[in-house]
Amino acid sequence: MKTIIFFSVCITMLVFSCAPPENPLLTDFDTPYNVPPFDKIEEEHFMPAFEEAMNQHNREIEEITTNPGDPTFENTLEAYDKSGYLLSEVNNVFRNLNSSHTNDKLQEIAREITPKLSSHYDNILLDRELFERIEHVYDRKGELDLNDEQQMLLDKVYRNFIRAGAALPDDEQERLKEINERISSLTLDFGDNVREETNDFELVIEDPEDLSGLPEGVAESAAEEAEERGYEDKWVFTLHNPSVMPFLHYADNREMREKIKKAYINRGNNDNEYDNKEIIEELVSLRLERAGMLGYNTHADYVLEENMAENPGNVYEFLDEIWEAALPIAKQEAYDLQKMIYEEGHDFNLQPWDWRYYAEKVRKERFDFDEEELRPYLSMEKVIDGAFMVVNKLWGLEFEKVEEIPRYHEDVEVYEVLDADGSHLGILYMDNYNRPTKRGGAWMSSFREQWVKDGEFVYPVITINCNFSRPTADTPSLLTFDEYTTFFHELGHALHGLMSNCTYRSLSGTSVPRDFVELPSQIMENWAKHPDVITMFAEHYETGEVIPDDMLKRLEESQQFNQGFATVEYLATSFLDMDYHTLSEPFEELDPITFEEESMDDIGLIPEIVPRWRSTYLNHIFSGGYSAGYYSYIWSGLLDADAFEAFKETDLFDRQTAQRFREEILERGGTREPMEMYVNFRGHEPDIEPLLRQRGLIR
Repeated sequence: MKTIIFFSVCITMLVFSCAPPENPLLTDFDTPYNVPPFDKIEEEHFMPAFEEAMNQHNREIEEITTNPGDPTFENTLEAYDKSGYLLSEVNNVFRNLNSSHTNDKLQEIAREITPKLSSHYDNILLDRELFERIEHVYDRKGELDLNDEQQMLLDKVYRNFIRAGAALPDDEQERLKEINERISSLTLDFGDNVREETNDFELVIEDPEDLSGLPEGVAESAAEEAEERGYEDKWVFTLHNPSVMPFLHYADNREMREKIKKAYINRGNNDNEYDNKEIIEELVSLRLERAGMLGYNTHADYVLEENMAENPGNVYEFLDEIWEAALPIAKQEAYDLQKMIYEEGHDFNLQPWDWRYYAEKVRKERFDFDEEELRPYLSMEKVIDGAFMVVNKLWGLEFEKVEEIPRYHEDVEVYEVLDADGSHLGILYMDNYNRPTKRGGAWMSSFREQWVKDGEFVYPVITINCNFSRPTADTPSLLTFDEYTTFFHELGHALHGLMSNCTYRSLSGTSVPRDFVELPSQIMENWAKHPDVITMFAEHYETGEVIPDDMLKRLEESQQFNQGFATVEYLATSFLDMDYHTLSEPFEELDPITFEEESMDDIGLIPEIVPRWRSTYLNHIFSGGYSAGYYSYIWSGLLDADAFEAFKETDLFDRQTAQRFREEILERGGTREPMEMYVNFRGHEPDIEPLLRQRGLIR
């Protein structure tokens, strides 16, 4: 008997000793402010966490569909909005890590989990029993006593199910699932290819004479990049914006400018393992097929139904109006640049790799201003201080750095955001510097969205990512003016998430139409560009000297310079996006390069300018969520230019106007229609003239 007991005890001990460690993604986060425990999360935790979270989500949906009571708003719509919270938490952590600090294992997990997630959500959106309950409540909405937010949730959820194919017959639903799963995999592959092409290229310079024209700080960063890559006494330039853009602006070596520009605009178009042309062809075809199955003529019709623009005709009309104003100005700018080329004694024609270089020369000649003069006054530290100062003056928010908190990379800084009354508002992660493990560009996202869970306010955990130049051994990170405004832009998105005050998770924060979501971000750029704001914080990183008044005056005078180019470059990509997604008939073969050329010929794009994003690296529409929506930035520009007029009419930091903007827009999320929110703030619909004046397209 003693032997048996001893043996049993040993077996029990063995079982417990071999039990797998607790998965930190599946337990309550025992961390300050309940942020993700990055110090405990390993790659092997994600797949088990995803599987369990999907299983839990399925159980939650089953509880709704098997409820014996009649469908009500509470037991169906509210229950549906609450479901999948764990899955959202796990997915938020994973996708943000995969974007901000990826590795081979995370990319492998992404390729495995992406189609599974697509299938999981399709199974829910195509669940007939669930849809019947939602439809039952929707059909009786006139009898229900719902507030505005509840009414919006009901309408949005019902439309989402219809748009997802809930009313389709079984055979078409199966095909729709196949399409969605394939699209999810293709968009992932597209983004991976762009990242790999960007990381693989290097322009190695051995002769110091080839650095002619480049600012000292740019050369210093290139030397450090070379050292990190194992080169001695050399300089390396990459396709990451903090490297390639200064090179195109200032490098005297035209041959090398051409080399790096061609590499930049041909990413995904090199007929190698990272080529994106076939992916584009399949994506466009699948999106068109899906739109047709759901009753729409084009993918753009499907997308825009939910946006402020409403339909492709309105988008084209809006883009055409700005194009007609911008193209003549861009042509005049090209003439001026060509004139300078001739004046220097050259006989070549202006090319895309010459534009930025000669634009800087013309800017210097016309305004006695070189944007490099600004860099020493725009250190990352000072820009952060300045942006926080603006937010404090407008809304009274405070940002307190938190040191003892898990973070996924040493570059990351974390802040507790406090409201004007000192109460906790949320947590903000900032990841500002470029590295090979981060995708390009700048973006805001969330680790946790704001909502009210079982009567308890859930505070948001927001993150913003940029790709600015890293500090060197001798200098801090010094930003270009464009990078400086980009930081304000992303902070505006963050405020939209942080100030959210909504009940339902699917309506909170930035859960608004694509052509409205950029309003809170782009309006912040208006303060960034205002001389009164820059003088509040901009000091020389070495001397502490406040930015001189004459420099600000020259900056202000040059603000509308080269805006023909900037507007045309952007609009070209917007037209390209719309042209892909307004195709209404299947095609036997689509060559993206030929399609792009024909699209640009149709609008009369001049050869000296290429679209800001060409097809094969156009992440926004082929890897992100902006398909048939890249126009949104300038549509939101219409909104932000007009909205900023409200502050100019009162005071730059008028608290009453700022509070109205907060209450009517920032706090509302997607609980009301965008135009209703805008009119509630502004008092009228937006006027296009402030946008055209802002860009110098009218006088």
